[in-house]
Amino acid sequence: MGRNIRKRRSPLVVRAVAASAALAIGGGGLVWANFYASAHESNNSAHNTTKAAGAQVATITCPDVGQKLTSVPNQARGEVDGELATLDQQITAAYQRLATTRDAQTRDASFVQNSILVPLKQNRSVIIDRIKLEINRVGGKAPGWLDGLSTCTGQPADQTNTGGQNNGGAAASPSASASASAGAGAGAGAGAGAGAGASASASAPAGGVQAGGGQAGNGPVAADFVDITKVQPNVARKARIGAAGSSGVFSTACGVNANKKFNTDNVIVAPGVTNGAHHLHDYVGNQSNDAFATNDTFAAAQTSCANQGDKSSYYWPVVRIQNGTQDFDQNNLGGGKELNVGQIQQVRQAQIKFVGSPTSKVVAMPKFLRIITGDAKTTTNGLANANAHWSCTGFENKVQLTAQYPICPRGSTVVRTFAFQSCWDGVNADSANHRTHVAFADAQGNCANGFKAIPQLTMRLVYGFRAPTLTNGQIKNAYAVDGFPEQLHKATTDHDDFINVFDETLMNKMVTCINNGQRCK
Repeated sequence: MGRNIRKRRSPLVVRAVAASAALAIGGGGLVWANFYASAHESNNSAHNTTKAAGAQVATITCPDVGQKLTSVPNQARGEVDGELATLDQQITAAYQRLATTRDAQTRDASFVQNSILVPLKQNRSVIIDRIKLEINRVGGKAPGWLDGLSTCTGQPADQTNTGGQNNGGAAASPSASASASAGAGAGAGAGAGAGAGASASASAPAGGVQAGGGQAGNGPVAADFVDITKVQPNVARKARIGAAGSSGVFSTACGVNANKKFNTDNVIVAPGVTNGAHHLHDYVGNQSNDAFATNDTFAAAQTSCANQGDKSSYYWPVVRIQNGTQDFDQNNLGGGKELNVGQIQQVRQAQIKFVGSPTSKVVAMPKFLRIITGDAKTTTNGLANANAHWSCTGFENKVQLTAQYPICPRGSTVVRTFAFQSCWDGVNADSANHRTHVAFADAQGNCANGFKAIPQLTMRLVYGFRAPTLTNGQIKNAYAVDGFPEQLHKATTDHDDFINVFDETLMNKMVTCINNGQRCK
């Protein structure tokens, strides 16, 4: 079963974050330092701008400890999560030092290494040692390679991997396998578009509008958008449902977050940590999801779902129009203080369905099963877990994009689709890195490694905002998904989260419906 938090952790609040500060969960991330943002330098003259632009280091990259740490005893997970949050704070402090010492860096070529990276490594080593102690304390065996994750490096903007963009960057069909989806994303590569996007972001004034597009100097840029009418069809054919398969569909209606339940927590990856996501989520279903929610909290909560037997939590990062209009959180952590800027767009339709397997019957999900699909940090972790699907109404069966946002034609509007992992290890409701207890089926729909097929959650979010315009390399009224600032608001970083809180009766109804080939709700 999903774990309960044994104790409430004190909220981890960074009190002096500059407007361009970047935080990342999981103890790793790419820390973006805007060249023109020097919060503590009083002289912002053209002379200083020129010197800043000549600085060699634009970013700091640190290994993502949380993503790599795949095995942590249940008894130690709460403590380890807290230590991972401390690693995040250390990265934030290093970022602030990098962003506010541009003059010193210009005068001393070794300043970043000696004054930022060496102390950061020393501080990270202390926390990594604590993580090892927590694992060993409860009878586990901490992997020796953890020690190698303490070193962070500085990178110039033109070498920053931002996930890769090109006009052909596309995901597989939402019903296709994860390997197909990841492969399509990888096809976009980390090519020239990546460097261009990073350079544009690095050279924008803090809080201003980028020459190529988005606000606050960290994206999106013009290269992050494509006219969907000019993209070749790329949706893979669905696997054929065999005689042993399960063809039913179970739908649940949970609204569009009309009551505006938002927060910047993520109880899956950062339990007990306020602002653990560092970006804003829309929530439908369970109404008690925050950093301190436990399984008991979820079970006792109200739900926005029409069927009161579904108290599951469905949540995803908001989309904002970056047109100069700010929203309620412009001065908040997770919002404007972490470069998630613009006007929040409410979903017009949120269709939530559970579907079957082409090759087998499905089994019930365990209560409190946690699943994350996609990866909020693809510019740090690469595209292995990218699972973004962007399209437009009228084009969904033809084009699905992973690496770019679509510009939809008149009469069409943006659609985000998520297809969650549909194979479960049969034992665990969660795992140390929140991924290894579930997996995608292969292209034929088979679960590997003894995993069992479960109802596959699919979500379709339809918006109604006006399409941006792209003229002479300039993007106007850009939109972007909320995310970690250092990820530059790339389309590849889109992700979605689910916690199963169906009651037993309704879950059994779902399984029977899907296995019998029915359409139910």
